[in-house]
Amino acid sequence: MIKTRKRSRFLAFLKWTGITLVGLAGLALVLNLTTGMHLQMTGNSMPQLDFHHEDRHYRALEAHRNQGGELAPVAAVSAPPESEAEAPGAVAAPQLRTNVADAAVDPPGNGGDDTLKVAEAKDGSESAPTAEEAPAAGSWPYYRGINMDGRYPEPINTAWPKAGPPELWRVPVGGGYASFVVGQGLAYTIEQRREQEVVAAYDVMTGVERWSASWDARFEESMGGDGPRATPALHRNTVVALGATGELRALDAETGGEIWSANILEDAGAANLIWGMAASPSIVGDAVLTAPGGPNGAVIAYELDTGAIRWRALDAEGAYTAPAVYTLDGLPQIVLIGGDQVISLAIDGSKTYWTRPWETMNGINAAQPLQAAPDRVFVSSGYGHGAAMLEVDADVEANTASVSEIWFSNQMKNKFSSSVLHQGYIYGLDEGILACIDPATGDRVWKGGRYGHGQILLASGHLVITTERGHLVLVRATPESHQELAALPAVSGRTWNNPAIAEGILLVRNDREAVAFDLRPQT
Repeated sequence: MIKTRKRSRFLAFLKWTGITLVGLAGLALVLNLTTGMHLQMTGNSMPQLDFHHEDRHYRALEAHRNQGGELAPVAAVSAPPESEAEAPGAVAAPQLRTNVADAAVDPPGNGGDDTLKVAEAKDGSESAPTAEEAPAAGSWPYYRGINMDGRYPEPINTAWPKAGPPELWRVPVGGGYASFVVGQGLAYTIEQRREQEVVAAYDVMTGVERWSASWDARFEESMGGDGPRATPALHRNTVVALGATGELRALDAETGGEIWSANILEDAGAANLIWGMAASPSIVGDAVLTAPGGPNGAVIAYELDTGAIRWRALDAEGAYTAPAVYTLDGLPQIVLIGGDQVISLAIDGSKTYWTRPWETMNGINAAQPLQAAPDRVFVSSGYGHGAAMLEVDADVEANTASVSEIWFSNQMKNKFSSSVLHQGYIYGLDEGILACIDPATGDRVWKGGRYGHGQILLASGHLVITTERGHLVLVRATPESHQELAALPAVSGRTWNNPAIAEGILLVRNDREAVAFDLRPQT
């Protein structure tokens, strides 16, 4: 009798539990349909409630664009004061972009230091940074800037009022994690709008959408979110954009007209990565560099004008970092981080100079390598991995190079944000907490400021940070201590997109909205 009663109670409990769970599931479905409520993962893989109704958002975006009427002509970005202005006319991009190790001189004032710190060579002597042809005035042509190093070389206003810097405009945008590139008064990005990936050109000063170009593609991923991840590249009058499913498009920068198209995954004979194609394209001379990973070309270079494959190299696992061009120990080379190794290639793809093992969970390498000296590269990854300083020994005449590890440290773990270098120190988000380390030893100098898995730029001796929750923060870049100067809400919702700066205009976006702040120096 007692056993029968216990069994009955247990069955009743199961029935009650089942009814409750069904009811809760039904309530969750109703709330999702009516309010957009769903669970969203943070960068620490922790679930949080989010109320983003996708269909409602797209209807609002479409209504916003339809209400705009005729598109306005391109507004030229206002020039800075005469003493700070560039020479008139656009300057052609250099045939070979080379990252400069802490080479930009911070302007006097605005928190900067007018002393140029020259990197130290292996023999202890000082060697001047590699010079580079000046970029086009008002440009931010690649992922994380002119040299893909997160540095903005012009002065900005760092004396922000309590309410924050002036807001120029704010517009709804489509989904995804791409950033902006900027040139000729237009800001370009790639978005997810319903079942299409869309490249859009916005007027930098007004936010008016000048043109858009689209194709059918939709990448969906429950943990990281949907939409394209890779930031476009801009070269003269051509925008090159990569979608999350491997669709690569070259478009006319003025009109959005298609010049050519390809699919890098099909060309590489590779399957897509778990979190989609996120390695932003870069441009060397007249070649577009992509990094799909795979057996038929882990790195593929396309002709910028025609889209024909110029060369392909390696059979290697892909990852989420963009191929970058450095001159290391006097030898120009392409450096990228694959799924399990750091790789250096000849500029023409003809040979592999060196590789270095670099394994993380599921091959998740997403932070850009950073040139820290004329012959050194800093690499970092999250998921409990860490950071290392690699030293390159090159023989320019023999066209060879080798690499060695100077140090390894767990004091900087860049998950999917990238560090910056300023006056002999590296600043980055160590699993979401801002930290400063010494690049000579890897030792931590200080740690403070919980910004989540956001993004960092360097300008006028300051760190411009967008937090994972969409706040904009200004921190003085100093080894003395963590010194936060300002913080304000910028965009709503999870924000993993990199900010961009051109002509003193800061552009911030996430998968819902974009906003422009005026950081031009006060006259």
